[in-house]
Amino acid sequence: MPGNLIYYALVLIVVAIVAALLGFGGVASTAMGGAHMLIWVAVIVIIIGVVLAVMRRA
Repeated sequence: MPGNLIYYALVLIVVAIVAALLGFGGVASTAMGGAHMLIWVAVIVIIIGVVLAVMRRA
């Protein structure tokens, strides 16, 4: 699941860069906000997965 989140975050970053280059500031801002949120969700999912894996071994 984190792989998909990171993929979509990268897609949104590319959309934001293209929109910014074309002068669409609102679209770029929204896309970067979405990418930022997806990256944080992916980080949280990874941390929870690591914690659960460590707890299973103990």
